[in-house]
Amino acid sequence: MVTFWSATIGLDVVRTGSPDIVKLSGSEPTQTIWVNRVPEFKAVKNRVHLDAHVTTTELPGATPLSAPGEFGWRVMADPDGGEFCAFVRPEVGPYRMYELVVDALDAKTLASWWSQVLGGTTEVSEEGWHAIEGAAGVPFESMVFAQVPEAKTGKNRVHWDIEVDSVDAIAELESLGARVLRRPDSDIEWTVMADPEGNEFCVFVTG
Repeated sequence: MVTFWSATIGLDVVRTGSPDIVKLSGSEPTQTIWVNRVPEFKAVKNRVHLDAHVTTTELPGATPLSAPGEFGWRVMADPDGGEFCAFVRPEVGPYRMYELVVDALDAKTLASWWSQVLGGTTEVSEEGWHAIEGAAGVPFESMVFAQVPEAKTGKNRVHWDIEVDSVDAIAELESLGARVLRRPDSDIEWTVMADPEGNEFCVFVTG
């Protein structure tokens, strides 16, 4: 997984003190992916996935899930079975993260909620996807919310982290409809929260 995503997105592998946690890092601090070993196997379609710029869909270790030409992109699975979408371009840069995509029961409402948290503006595509564009400090070009009929049923295997200036922001997020799942303790220094549809995210206080 580490080798695959390092090559696909264009990030360097940074080993940590734990064999179960590896950091993938780019030229900017926000260009970071943490790969954590977990005991459970993937059982259902990922509710959160990444989109990447690529020059070919012949990616070592990836498995095609859609036929060529079926969409304007290729749905693929990484070595762990996690879905992602590959957008073929004539040329790509050294950092190739394109979008973060989140399935939602109410894509419009959830996109609006996250735009309050991250900033930026919400746009609607011809296909009906709602996206946050222009949010400052995020490591992707847009955050897309795709309308789906099924509700979230388990812990997401992919989640995102945000930074806030003070601990007061935790209460502000709660007032907007987020829930605290775990507060800082002897094992973690961050707060684990869930958005209104139950998607987990971690909040790091930097101030």
